[in-house]
Amino acid sequence: MRVGTVKEIKRHEYRVGLTPHCVRRYVAHGHEVLIEAAAGEGTGYPDSEYADAGAAIVSSREEVFAGADMVVKVKEPQPDECALLRENQILYTYLHLAPAPELAQALLDHKVSGVAYETIEEDNGLLPCLKPMSEIAGRLSIQEGAKYLEKPYGGRGVLLGGVPGVRRGRIVIIGAGTVGINACKIAVGIGADVTILDISAERLAYMDDIFGTRINTLYSTASNLETAVAEADVVVGAVLITGGSAPKLITREHLDIMKPGAVIVDVAVDQGGCCETTRATSHDDPVFTEAGIVHYCVANMPGVVALTSTLALTSTTLGHGIAIADLGLEEACRRSAPLARGVNTYGGQCVHPRVAESLGLPCADLMQVLR
Repeated sequence: MRVGTVKEIKRHEYRVGLTPHCVRRYVAHGHEVLIEAAAGEGTGYPDSEYADAGAAIVSSREEVFAGADMVVKVKEPQPDECALLRENQILYTYLHLAPAPELAQALLDHKVSGVAYETIEEDNGLLPCLKPMSEIAGRLSIQEGAKYLEKPYGGRGVLLGGVPGVRRGRIVIIGAGTVGINACKIAVGIGADVTILDISAERLAYMDDIFGTRINTLYSTASNLETAVAEADVVVGAVLITGGSAPKLITREHLDIMKPGAVIVDVAVDQGGCCETTRATSHDDPVFTEAGIVHYCVANMPGVVALTSTLALTSTTLGHGIAIADLGLEEACRRSAPLARGVNTYGGQCVHPRVAESLGLPCADLMQVLR
């Protein structure tokens, strides 16, 4: 198979889909690899390292899309890239289609086999290719929340860790999954007053076992959520429905009861956000203020720590990528149920139930289609 990767063109996206190590692995399995020139410069990988690993360096993304059977990326294709997609081409990347009907339609129109990192799902519900980015985004959420809580950015001017004689800042984390637990680690580490909410008693018990009296745990009821956000200096939205749109748990009305200058960090923005007033922002213009509340809604948070993110991401995506290249997507899906769950579009049809439901599309059964 011919495998290719391109330089990411989303604003301030510095990650890359393949490292030189990945190239060596694909080449060792007998595959050709095409790398767009300068694709890895944002993570510190020069073209020479890719060439030494056995890749062919090409001058444009057009050459990669035209020549590759499988394009490995980090972020969803941008409009200019969608125009380059080919029928039966495999696109292996984060897609987040639920809040992106135009992108979904482009993949369907081009009959692209869209394999989404975020919906590759183990039998126990774990999301191995989403987990490392969720870990990073969770940790960054506290770092960014602390920054934009500062007065020059429109924040309340609160130091989250406090000082002797002054109350610590209050952080509320909505969701006790991978993002939530990693946000909690950093929040506890800086000495903040931390409350975490979830609908799962099991998850809350786990958080209590890990952090004990250093945090407060609450069932995520409407009443508890309202009380918590009203008292918060920073709210972290860390809710995920695999493949589906994030539920709008923080409403416009909640903003009216929050403290002026409080900060919302909506980590769920890739799936539409769990705050009603969320709109995607970028690293060069990361925040906006609505109803006196600072919103941080960067849609590619891990991109700002590109080297860490790229190494963490490719360590989890490489194995499935090699399987696809070795066996072909169809046979790889027959052998791996988690990978099959990662396929969102195939042959012009939507084949992931939650994605289809979110987009209001009919859903085909992938295994039936493959037969």
